[in-house]
Amino acid sequence: MAVDPRVFKAYDIRGVYPSQINDGNFEPIIRAIYTFFLKKVNKKNLTVVLGRDMRISSPSLFEIAKKTLVNSGATVIDIGLSPTPTFYFAVIKYGYDVGIDITASHNPKEYAGVKFVMRQDEKIIKIGKSTGMDEIVKLCLSDQFAPYTNDGKVIEKKDVLEDEVKDALALFDISRIKPYRIACDPANGMGSLYVEKLFEHIPGELIKMNFELDGNFPAHQADPLDFNNLIPLQDKVKEVKADLGIEPDGDGDRIFFIDEKSQVIPATSISSLIAKELLEKDEKSKVIVDIRYTRNVTDVLKSHNNSPFISKVGHAFITEDVNREGADFAGESSGHFYFGKTGGAESSVRVILYVLMAMSITGKPISEILKELRSSYESGEYNFVLPDGADSKKLLEEISKEQKDGVVSRLDGLAVDFPDWRFSIRTSNTEPLLRLNVESDDLKKTEEKLKILTDRILSSGAKAKSAGH
Repeated sequence: MAVDPRVFKAYDIRGVYPSQINDGNFEPIIRAIYTFFLKKVNKKNLTVVLGRDMRISSPSLFEIAKKTLVNSGATVIDIGLSPTPTFYFAVIKYGYDVGIDITASHNPKEYAGVKFVMRQDEKIIKIGKSTGMDEIVKLCLSDQFAPYTNDGKVIEKKDVLEDEVKDALALFDISRIKPYRIACDPANGMGSLYVEKLFEHIPGELIKMNFELDGNFPAHQADPLDFNNLIPLQDKVKEVKADLGIEPDGDGDRIFFIDEKSQVIPATSISSLIAKELLEKDEKSKVIVDIRYTRNVTDVLKSHNNSPFISKVGHAFITEDVNREGADFAGESSGHFYFGKTGGAESSVRVILYVLMAMSITGKPISEILKELRSSYESGEYNFVLPDGADSKKLLEEISKEQKDGVVSRLDGLAVDFPDWRFSIRTSNTEPLLRLNVESDDLKKTEEKLKILTDRILSSGAKAKSAGH
């Protein structure tokens, strides 16, 4: 069965099951990935970490992938059900060559997908548009596969999650963590595994919501960037008077928090907190922030005579930047958080521990800690659908000329900085949308600038879709 080329995305492979990705066309997708890996890694037979999420389609696709890899001569390291950060950890920690994760991340239940990586010494290389996806597309669509050797094997590896949690715990003096009341809603997704495992090792009361793994997502979609999905957790935090709320996404590589007042915490506030902790130990710590919002984290860094590296949006791009720049940490406003010591990959367990340690050491509620670190007010992300045939580059160029008094960046779409405010407009890598973000040192000013830019985009014929928060 033919593979729909539209499933090959900027960061991974993703499509609707079974119309785009299915049991009939999954074998050539896996063969193309493995053939690509063989070309890049100077070994005859590779060790391949193979994990999966809890989606309805994942068990059958997992078995097809396993059989295909064994037929290709690979040694398959079967880690079974695994959050995506656990999958990354397995590749790096144990020194395997490559990894393939059967997951469609935070997408709705009808989607299936694959994330795949290579290890380069102590670094993770996520395969996306800038690191080889186009080559994989060519291999897949032209059936140019490495021949089957039928001499591979499968090794089941257990306790990876336990090792991952212990590895993170070793970085902190957990004897100082106070017994907080924590509410968590992983939306029946993979994040429930590492949250539950973590709370086997630290004090506190874990109030569980939707912890049963269920690929139908019966409670709500496992996408915390749509803040409507956070409302049940906000309500629970208020109801039980929790000290903190935690909401991972479907595969667990993104994580959002709710403060004790039941308010959503912007991801950049968590980035500011972690950056501060790192800088207090080493003022030369290198921090990366994505181009959507930069001011809050930049101001924390400036207070330590430091400055950030600005990255394009997207987890594969940012992991690449972390490793190339030798960064200690990167925070993305979509809730991805990356660490140099995890090969540039996400580690949600470490993020949770940073938050709990800050609360425990200061004795302050999380809202107070973050209020002290906030210098800029963010609009949330606003999305616009352009009319058919519209030229987004032309529109951004027009807006750039209209905002000529600012400092312009075209790293990823258009970003313009002024002394007291900035904005970013970029095209989505995953949907046919324009995305607008505004921030300034004053909430009212943020709202005013947001309205001006929104009206300007709508004047081009675009239609407003929804706000991120």
